[in-house]
Amino acid sequence: MQSVKLEPTYLPDVENSGQPSPYRDMLQNLQNSGREYWQIWHLFAFRPETTVHLARITHGIMRDSAPISSGLRELIAAYTSKLNECEFCMKSHTAVSGGLLGDDLVQSVLGDLETSPLQEKEKALLRFSGKVTRNLPSITVADIDQLRAAGWNDEAIFYTISVCALFNFYNRWVTASGVHAVSDEGHRLHGKVLAQKGHDPRLREQHLKNSGI
Repeated sequence: MQSVKLEPTYLPDVENSGQPSPYRDMLQNLQNSGREYWQIWHLFAFRPETTVHLARITHGIMRDSAPISSGLRELIAAYTSKLNECEFCMKSHTAVSGGLLGDDLVQSVLGDLETSPLQEKEKALLRFSGKVTRNLPSITVADIDQLRAAGWNDEAIFYTISVCALFNFYNRWVTASGVHAVSDEGHRLHGKVLAQKGHDPRLREQHLKNSGI
């Protein structure tokens, strides 16, 4: 895959000042090979003693055993990112959720949730995520009761809230820092790695080396 020239982020001192970490190693290997990479890794590499905790909580929220599948959690991330018009996160997690749930299903949900073939029970979680993202002050216990009535327990609702909250953070973190979307192929390939290896940077780095992506 050929490198696509991206505009610098808004924070050149962050982009150019990565500290020793798996993220810096991954960035250097990809840059040296001329391959395309995600600029969010600069944010993680800048202060790894802090961002390592963000990586761990992300991996836990998105990939630990839970009543909702990893694929559905990735779809909530993509849906939240679409509502926030965060191109980078939307494309990234559309690719990941497509790898886990199927591209056709994911595209149909992001095109029109209500007419998509997603199960009604799962649509309820995305509707709730949309309300949390767009109209947080209106959330009441009645919204939680609706999810319980749809068949979700409190643990599933906890994970839904956590994914939605996490990506409302990520959407603002990357957009305000000037992280740019890459090519569609770049998102597809790196999204495939995330679908297979999750959010642990050490596993992703090893996979990238072995796969030649």
